[in-house]
This record gives sequence, structure tokens and C-alpha cells, in this order.
Amino acid sequence: MVSRSMKRLFDLLIATLALVLLSPLIAIVAVLVRLRMGRPVLFRQVRPGWHECPFTVLKFRTMRQARSEEELLQPDGERLTPLGRRLRRLSLDELPQLWNVVRGDMSLVGPRPLLTEYLQRYTPEQRRRHEVRPGITGWAQVHGRQDIPFSKRLELDVWYVDHRSFALDMRILLMTFLRVFGGGGIHSGQDVVEVDDLGLHPRTRKTREGAK
Repeated sequence: MVSRSMKRLFDLLIATLALVLLSPLIAIVAVLVRLRMGRPVLFRQVRPGWHECPFTVLKFRTMRQARSEEELLQPDGERLTPLGRRLRRLSLDELPQLWNVVRGDMSLVGPRPLLTEYLQRYTPEQRRRHEVRPGITGWAQVHGRQDIPFSKRLELDVWYVDHRSFALDMRILLMTFLRVFGGGGIHSGQDVVEVDDLGLHPRTRKTREGAK
């Protein structure tokens, strides 16, 4: 198992280098988002991190309107812009999270940070996904991403917590690179009801309650 200090040093070095090397691309994406969708350029949302401590995750904005509590219940596909779809397909909307890694909020590899309101609905076993820092990519992302249901994603997250190592992180990063350029497992505007088999998302719970 990789030591926490070694993993943190690796994250800091790679994320800092990536921010420097990718700064032209990040600037271009920021300008495109500003021109096509206006302000804000970045999407900010509080999510639970390591030991469930809240932090603000950063992404490039991909939707026409900022999310409100009411809008959170609507399908993403109704608010995604053509530019937003392309950014999501290539995972370019995730680039600002390199800054989250530098700050220590996230790791390059780990369970993806999900919504805070999901916490109260996790089982004790599923909550173990927060025993490590959340990641830009993770074991669940390279095994289906949006193709697999929430229950399987959380199961894969806990598997990673129990088997994490430097070699596994390198494997996940390589698999992520290959999947991003292949576009596998990414469905822009996918309806959360299609994959939320646990009733974690408010819209899923509302749909299920209406069907009873």
C-alpha cells in the first residue's frame, strides 16, 4: 500500500506540472466557456472529501444556467450546451480539479466526490469510500464510468480503498488516458434515473415515490 505522504507528494508534483503544461489549453477552454455561456466560467459545488470533510470542487461550466436546488432535479441533457457536451466527452471540464489536487482537497486517483446529500443514504460500508481523498479519476471510472449503476460504482470505490497502491494508481491513470481518448463510458446528459439504483439522487427518489 502506498504511504499517504508519498501519494501526496506524487499528486502535488504531477498536478503542478500538469497545470503548467496544460495552461494554454486551460486558458482556451476558459475563453470558450466565457464566450459561449457567459459567467461564471467555473462551476463550484461543495462536496464531501477525505473523512467526509466538505470542500469546493471546481469544474468548467458545461450548462447554460447555474444549478439551483430546483434545477438539480432536472435532467442534465436539457441544460447541456454543445460545447459542454464536447468538454465532458474529452473530460476537459475536469481540468480545474488539478487545482483541487494542488490544494490537497483531492488526489489524482481516488473515489469521485459525489453530492453531499448522498451521505445520509450510504451504508456504513459505502461510506468507507471517504477513507481516502477523492480523485479526479478512480477505479470505478475506468470500469464503466456512466455505464454502471451507482451500487456498482460504490462497490468499486470501496475495493480501491482496500487495495490501493502506487502500482494500482499508475494502472488507473493509464487506463483513464486510454478511455478519455476513446470516449468510453461517457454519456453527456445521461438521465440519472437510468443508473441510480440506490435512490441517492433527489430526482430518482422523487420519481420512485411518484411511481408508488
